[in-house]
Amino acid sequence: MPRAKQSMDGNTAAAHVAYAFTDVAAIYPITPSSPMADTVDQWSAAGLKNIFGNQVKVVEMESEAGAAGAVHGSLGTGAITTTFTASQGLLLMIPNMYKIAAEQLPCVFDVSARTVATQALNIFGDHSDVMAVRQTGFAMLCESNPQEVMDLSPVAHLSAIEGHVPFVNFFDGFRTSHEIQKIEKWDYEDLKEMCNMEAVEEFRAKALNPEHPKMRGSHENGDVFFQHREACNPAYEALPAVVEKYMAKINEKLGTNYDLFNYYGAPDADRVIIAMGSICDVAEEVVDYLTAKGEKVGLVLVRLYRPWVSSALLKVLPKTAKKIAVLDRTKEPGSLGEPLYLDVATTLREAGMNDVVLTGGRYGLGSKDTPPSSVFAIYTELEKADPKPRFTIGITDDVTNLSLPEVKPAPITSAPGTKECKFWGLGGDGTVGANKNSTKIIGDHTDKYIQAYFQYDSKKTGGVTISHLRFGDKPIRSPYYINQADFVACHNPAYIHMGMKMVQDVKPGGVFMINCQWTDEELDEHLNAADKKYIADNNIQLYTINAIDKAIEIGMGKRTNTILQSAFFKLADVMPIDDAINFMKQAAQKSYGKKGQDVVEMNWKAIDAGVDAIHKVDVPASWSNPEADPAPKALTGRPELVKQIREVMEPIARMDGDSLPVSSFVANANGEWEQGASAYEKRGTAVNVPEWDAAKCVGCNQCAFVCSHATIRPFLLTADELAAAPAQTKSRDNKLTPEYKFVMAVSPLDCMGCGECVTVCPTKAITMVPQDSQADQQAVFDYCVANISKKATKMADDTVMGSQFNQPLLEFSGSCAGCAETSYARLITQLFGEKMYISNATGCSSIWGGTASISPYTVNKDSGHGPAWCNSLFEDNAEHGLGLYIGQKTIRENLIKEIAEVAGSDKASAELKAAYEKFIATKNNTKANDEPAKALIAELEKAAAAGCEKSAEILKSKQYIAKKSVWIFGGDGWAYDIGYGGLDHVLASGEDVNVFVFDTEVYSNTGGQASKASNIGQVAQFAAAGKDVKKKSLAEIAMAYGYVYVAQVAMGAKPAQTLKAITEAEAYHGPSIIIAYSPCEMHSIKGGMSNCQTEMKKAVDCGYWNLFRFNPAAEAGKRFTLDCKEPAGGYQEFLMNEARYSRLTREFPERAGELFERNEKAAIERYDHLVRLKAMYDGE
Repeated sequence: MPRAKQSMDGNTAAAHVAYAFTDVAAIYPITPSSPMADTVDQWSAAGLKNIFGNQVKVVEMESEAGAAGAVHGSLGTGAITTTFTASQGLLLMIPNMYKIAAEQLPCVFDVSARTVATQALNIFGDHSDVMAVRQTGFAMLCESNPQEVMDLSPVAHLSAIEGHVPFVNFFDGFRTSHEIQKIEKWDYEDLKEMCNMEAVEEFRAKALNPEHPKMRGSHENGDVFFQHREACNPAYEALPAVVEKYMAKINEKLGTNYDLFNYYGAPDADRVIIAMGSICDVAEEVVDYLTAKGEKVGLVLVRLYRPWVSSALLKVLPKTAKKIAVLDRTKEPGSLGEPLYLDVATTLREAGMNDVVLTGGRYGLGSKDTPPSSVFAIYTELEKADPKPRFTIGITDDVTNLSLPEVKPAPITSAPGTKECKFWGLGGDGTVGANKNSTKIIGDHTDKYIQAYFQYDSKKTGGVTISHLRFGDKPIRSPYYINQADFVACHNPAYIHMGMKMVQDVKPGGVFMINCQWTDEELDEHLNAADKKYIADNNIQLYTINAIDKAIEIGMGKRTNTILQSAFFKLADVMPIDDAINFMKQAAQKSYGKKGQDVVEMNWKAIDAGVDAIHKVDVPASWSNPEADPAPKALTGRPELVKQIREVMEPIARMDGDSLPVSSFVANANGEWEQGASAYEKRGTAVNVPEWDAAKCVGCNQCAFVCSHATIRPFLLTADELAAAPAQTKSRDNKLTPEYKFVMAVSPLDCMGCGECVTVCPTKAITMVPQDSQADQQAVFDYCVANISKKATKMADDTVMGSQFNQPLLEFSGSCAGCAETSYARLITQLFGEKMYISNATGCSSIWGGTASISPYTVNKDSGHGPAWCNSLFEDNAEHGLGLYIGQKTIRENLIKEIAEVAGSDKASAELKAAYEKFIATKNNTKANDEPAKALIAELEKAAAAGCEKSAEILKSKQYIAKKSVWIFGGDGWAYDIGYGGLDHVLASGEDVNVFVFDTEVYSNTGGQASKASNIGQVAQFAAAGKDVKKKSLAEIAMAYGYVYVAQVAMGAKPAQTLKAITEAEAYHGPSIIIAYSPCEMHSIKGGMSNCQTEMKKAVDCGYWNLFRFNPAAEAGKRFTLDCKEPAGGYQEFLMNEARYSRLTREFPERAGELFERNEKAAIERYDHLVRLKAMYDGE
């Protein structure tokens, strides 16, 4: 039957097929595969039936290893079971994969293939994960684009059921998993018709069951294991025929020609590429172009990678092929060649085809874009008499010289008539959402084919997003970035200042639109010379639109996306503008109707405004010969850091990292970066920033205390320092420090515009104003940061006021505006940063904290010391942190033994002996040990200068002498779920480590999946109908040991309690864990993240979150402190203030009422329990 067309990405296509064949889905979130599991969960919650007439049972596990175990167990009972994973997640499943394959259990792992972390984490696509499981016994099937994912995924499921071999069904992460295309989708009746139901019945009949008991997973010795292992061979020998059978069934239904290997190109080709994945679509475009010019080139697409069938490859390979290039999207250091290359080499060798020249190339690691220019380069290389035996494409390798020169400018190979559009947006500004909406409108309401792909930098919200959209009358097979666009839009004027190469991607005669508040004269001042010249020389149609002011005028605040979307339809000419406006308004009615007609009409006004607000700029003739830009401002700072900024960070920051050669990274091949780079970024992305009113300020420092990005800071200046400050510096007297002037400095170019400082200011001394109005305050901030050091005062570090005069050693991170996590982490660095090791779990805090070349962790400007930060994995963070502690502790203890020998010597001076005694008395207290350690080192240096060889030897490792503070940072997904086993072990060890959990109650980094920290009734991915079990009490589990310091905090509710918990935990000589309530963008708080701190207070006041401390070092009767009062009511109102709860009332109203009642009841019981706990400890 004809198949319906629908716009969807590769993940949705895989989920559509998987749902049909699945009884149970055992899942765990990991980017970029999580949407598959979430989609299956949503469909199940909505009552969708699979081909067996049932809803899929979805179970979320604590880790990928756990998910694989659940898959294994579920299969054992006869339930057809599926999972979705990628990268490290797939690798964690390897032990069970061996078992599942050996037990001949029919299942499919859908894998959106992603990079395995090496010198750095990379969440984007390549084949390093799937190539790491090729030896497990799983069959492996690969697809190139969303349509192929839809068409061929059934082959994996059907063949697994009939062939008794499990499958890894994989496609390129992000490039295919997240690329949206209009495709034809399967009807479940067609899938059911193809399914061998007898094989399904046989599988269920032979499953483990007490009514016909069997044993699996026995133990075998060397006498029989080998023979038994070889007994599976017939299944693998028979499997290719099963796969071919189902490909033939699909070909019959669809009119396609899918095979184990497919050939595309000239039948008499002499130059052939062999590859698999999305690059095949690129190669097909290039093949079409070259063959049309008479060149004899071709492509072999690998579909079934395991089992490898040499005869099938040889069947399609042209007999005329003289030179072959095999492309691998992975790297195996030290190997003779990558996996696909070695398989092809073996095939040719065994076939006696020794005259064929075989080369192997690497491409696309970490989603490196592979455009037609790279494929042209391969065919050009193969023309040579002696092509490189090993090569890379898409990069410049000036170290080992393996890279092929790109063919540039490359011919346009996309389908004729394809319209290409590119949008530069700001993460969280709605650009990506609006573009997805646009593709849906065009895909659903016209006959055009569509393609949408979205590119991101490494920031959270507030980073750069680039949307690549294509529309055409013919199928689109262009899985690469757009660099010759008909229309380019800059949605954030800051990108003009940052030198982003945007207009250079516009075709001659194309359209470039800038969203800004500038007049034509001001635009002339802001555009750089290269942009002006390109615009003038290439007849670029230049437009501006002031969607910023227009959105405010309409009442939409910062949300400019709807206005800009309608402007796109006006200028891009992809469909009649009246139709586009009508469809946009229909979409707005559907999206916002539940929020009230006034919200709908506000969006309608925005849609109409976008059409009328565009302004055509008359390009001056002078732009053809523009004045040269001023020389870049000289940078000051540590030479090694400045070098990193100029050579690496700046190109990456302007989205030009692709241009960097291999030599840029040779000096830090191990992935190590200098700290403090984020201070040089100055993104200027906030529309509004704080303005400080010195007359109203009382100097409480609460604004700085909560600031997520350390962009508002207090300083105490002497009269001379104030006199030397910029003239625009504002100051006030301070009663506590009358000898100094108090300055609250703001960095408008670093601020993210969240407004948290405004919400906590008790005197309304801060207001949010347009960024441009505060431009002169940047110099004030820069002066204070560079020149003003902390003054000695009576204000203690462990107070809100006093702590904020310490330099933050976490600043200007890539976190979301208003992020609670960075507020906590920044505060800890102000207390202990100069002595900190940080082991950071993979997650939000590793993304905002560990962006390559742009580290937000920095060093103290006076001492040069700062946090030593490291990320290992998601699952092993606690163990990694313990390793950091044990390693440095062991070295330190050995040093102290040697120092003791020196100090105990008759030759040691009295000063050295005294310094040693003071050092030993404080050796376990980080703060107290600082000065004694410095004094001891000074005495050792004197001894070494006097000829003491032992002292000289000790001083080689003097960086270990002072007590260090080891902190283990991570989110609730790590602490409550995947890393809990390791966390429990580390806490139980008794060692002096500090654990800080950013509890957002959801997997924030991977898209908002439920964790064991999620609460009853909370809607999240994998909990589409609301979570129905209560939150895990991690604090009480830790308290059960009796020797672990435990605290729950919420900065916005009780700042002093947060400070006290942090200082007590660090002072405690033993393990500690602090669990910090961290409101998140994923909570969708009414009013946004400017209310982050207020929301914390509401959570504590109503009893949703409790504050307490358990200090084993305190005297009996005072070990447990309950720091919050009895709940004051308003619990349900609190829940309704966050969309993660309120949305359940719209989707499942009856269930919402029941779950919310249980949630509140659990909160009341929890508080009562804490009261009883306090009474118990009080009575010790």
